[in-house]
Amino acid sequence: MKITLKDGSVKEYASAMSVIDIAKDISEGLARMACAAEVNGKVVDLRTVVEEDSELSILTFNDDAGKATYRHTASHVLAEAVKRLYPEAKCAIGPSIDTGFYYDFDCPPFDREALDALEAEMKKIIKEGAELTRFTLPRAEAIKFMEEKGEPYKVELIQDLPEDAEISFYSQGGFVDLCAGPHLMSTKGIKAIKLISSSGAYWRGSEKNKMLTRIYGTAFTKNADLDEYLAHLEDIKKRDHNKLGREMELFTTVDVIGQGLPLLMPKGAKMIQRLQRWIEDLEDNEWGYIRTKTPLMAKSDLYKISGHWDHYMDGMFVMGDEKKDKEVFALRPMTCPFQYYVYKNSQKSYKDLPLRYGETSTLFRNEDSGEMHGLTRVRQFTISEGHLIVRPDQMVEEFKNCIALAQHCLKTLGVEEDVTYRLSRWDPENPEKYVGSAEVWNETEQHIRDVLNELGIEFIEGIGEAAFYGPKIDIQAKNVYGKEDTMITIQWDALLAEQFDMYYIDQNGDKVRPYIIHRTSMGCYERTLAWLIEKYAGLFPTWLCPEQVRVLPISEKYNDYAEKVLKELRKNGISAEMDDRAEKIGYKIRETRLARVPYMLVVGQKEEEDGVVSVRSRYLGDEGQKPLSEFISAICEEIRTKEIRKIEVKEENNK
Repeated sequence: MKITLKDGSVKEYASAMSVIDIAKDISEGLARMACAAEVNGKVVDLRTVVEEDSELSILTFNDDAGKATYRHTASHVLAEAVKRLYPEAKCAIGPSIDTGFYYDFDCPPFDREALDALEAEMKKIIKEGAELTRFTLPRAEAIKFMEEKGEPYKVELIQDLPEDAEISFYSQGGFVDLCAGPHLMSTKGIKAIKLISSSGAYWRGSEKNKMLTRIYGTAFTKNADLDEYLAHLEDIKKRDHNKLGREMELFTTVDVIGQGLPLLMPKGAKMIQRLQRWIEDLEDNEWGYIRTKTPLMAKSDLYKISGHWDHYMDGMFVMGDEKKDKEVFALRPMTCPFQYYVYKNSQKSYKDLPLRYGETSTLFRNEDSGEMHGLTRVRQFTISEGHLIVRPDQMVEEFKNCIALAQHCLKTLGVEEDVTYRLSRWDPENPEKYVGSAEVWNETEQHIRDVLNELGIEFIEGIGEAAFYGPKIDIQAKNVYGKEDTMITIQWDALLAEQFDMYYIDQNGDKVRPYIIHRTSMGCYERTLAWLIEKYAGLFPTWLCPEQVRVLPISEKYNDYAEKVLKELRKNGISAEMDDRAEKIGYKIRETRLARVPYMLVVGQKEEEDGVVSVRSRYLGDEGQKPLSEFISAICEEIRTKEIRKIEVKEENNK
């Protein structure tokens, strides 16, 4: 039997061998580090016996699949600990995730004290070092086995498996769980664990099902790595936009207004205003867009033409009942059909195209209550929306330009390195969810694929992620907790022009259907604000800050001079405030720093006599005295160029 290893070398064995024995033959050190293996492309247990010529990779914690195996075993240890301390709890599912693992239980919630007790019990189980053993049962026996153990969720999972599925279990000491694996050889392989939190989670992710209790945890091979990760979690808490944005008074929510309907406070509204003015001027003045303003709602007739009534009605806010009311309206979930009628208002020639319509669009989507979070997923939001009506021969170039505009916006915001690209495709297994033929879908998807490859953009492909009328590029980013959101979308549409009877007159005098590009240049303003809060931990680039400068008179004797400085700053378009409270200057400086204001100007007797200001910044700390005109010139240039300055002095030292 020949075993080809990852480095291309070949091992020969006279008979079948388990993966763990092969690992020991290669290196005892490798065997100690091994978590799982990949045999001929399939991830398997170390206990798996290899019986024929195969390609083999030993997976350690440094490999994604090895890490998942390690943490999946930790989730089983958690389940055993819960069953020991809470025998009446019912086990649901417990997978590994990117940051660790979780397990769902049907039982009352756990507080921090209970989690600490469970963690202590997990450490006992790990110390006991029970081997994990895999076994299988026929379908009927498997169901009976779980019924006798009083595990209804496991019974349901078995019943939903295909008739020919192999039903496997793993035992560790006295605990047995339904599981496909793979797992570590024993519980003692786990070295460092931590239970992070507990929350609610619907069974199988549906709010129609029972709310279960989910416990999140993580596991590492070294305590030092665990400590580093826990420190990272503390940093995440400081950056979480839902917490920090409220602390900074950028936004808030109110129960009587409704979930997913945030209120932008004056500071947050100022930031959105800066973003919106920048995007509108950028699109109109540099990228050839013309602006429209269309209604926030329309009759159901419009959405029936577009297909949203049949394919997206559950995500819309509908007003009225078609069975009873003469007219039924819906708040718009998108702007495209409105802009199509702007296009159709007059006959267009091939010379008129491309037409690039831009609109700052407020949209409404009926998100599930369990999906909403802060500013990232809401029921009312505003986007930098645009629709390009183009000739087929212009489509590729205009599509590339939409990508270039999006990348320019990302670079200006300082987040271009934080995104990934996804080609969101249709699901050919469920064609009823889409309009158009397979031929059109395959052709348009290939066009996008070719564009991305030509531009040298790395991307993944997502089956079933397309809109019902066309494939798209989704530019994705992760929040501080690792959850991925779509920030910018650029969509290829070769279908809706037909449904809306859109055409232009070509050079031969014939009517021709245009193509359409649906796109955002920066995406959703609310979601972008959340992204920036977390990216910069509230220390935004100066041009975006709601307050860019704070003037601090040393005492009330210098308030008049401070007022003159303030007026001069504001006259030059700088967002500035003055702290004229009867407080010590050290206190004012600390308060300004905590408010994350990038610049503070301290003024006293010497500054007034010399007509200067003492500059302190988050970037360099104490920058010394400068003529006010010099400071204004520098900060105006920083704002104009949207410079992202490097912070060279730690905030706590900026005193």
